[in-house]
Amino acid sequence: MVSHFRQSRLGKGSVMLDLSGSRFKYAFVSAFLTAGLSIAKQTDRNAVQDLISELHPVTSEVPLIRLGISGDGRYLLPNDLEGIDACFSPGVDDRATFEQDLIARGIPCHLADATVKTSPLNSIPAAQASRSSFISKFVGVFNDAQTIQMDDWIDQNAPGDDDLLLQMDIEGSEWAVLLNVAEATLRRFRIIVLEAHDMERIMDKHAFLIISSVFRRLLQYFDVVHIHPNNYGGIVRCGSLVIPRSLELTFYRKDRVFSSGYAKTFPHPLDVKNDPNRPDIVLPREWFGR
Repeated sequence: MVSHFRQSRLGKGSVMLDLSGSRFKYAFVSAFLTAGLSIAKQTDRNAVQDLISELHPVTSEVPLIRLGISGDGRYLLPNDLEGIDACFSPGVDDRATFEQDLIARGIPCHLADATVKTSPLNSIPAAQASRSSFISKFVGVFNDAQTIQMDDWIDQNAPGDDDLLLQMDIEGSEWAVLLNVAEATLRRFRIIVLEAHDMERIMDKHAFLIISSVFRRLLQYFDVVHIHPNNYGGIVRCGSLVIPRSLELTFYRKDRVFSSGYAKTFPHPLDVKNDPNRPDIVLPREWFGR
């Protein structure tokens, strides 16, 4: 009976089994769910590799700079900030050093996070932060007392069609939000800095449909110019494929990119460890093997 199964461990609480053709399928599913484990059909490896190859960062004539001072709150982005009307940052903590650097450059920042009750902007001089805002809400796909839709949030704070910057770190909710946001809103972002969570789920056939749809939607309008694994997340392995569980990605709108080819040096010279007390995770070769 064991010969009917292919198994791949993808992290805590997840086991992937190929039960096709087994008359014991539903009994096994029930047993695993009762034990607190989920079972999913595995994504075709070629489809996963195709997606990974599409995310290969390109180089640009515009150099990258690093904003923010804390390990898990500083990001690399193109030095093309002049004319950006505002930054939107769903998912923050009690510090806002990335946003503080932008505010110092004259770019107002709008922050949102329902888990944070005191505005991170309080540490910034009021005169500098007067055009910025914080709401203790989640950014999601509907509006209620604790949640606001991305489009509505932006319309309230930066109506019009000027360029924006998005810095998103919302612990796995990014997939639904980025599929839900209006195309007109998406195209306003000149730069998107995205923390992509649960990347091991690309090996789950159904999760892959969602994750790949988000990335391919973004890739219609943006090029990837930076990837850095977050060493808080660790890695998982599926055969020879190594998958960082959390990735920092920077997307740069295509009309601003004058690419000179694919990036070859990882990590970037400006990259730093998110957690200084853990080993860094170097981007696996599969992610830039073009």
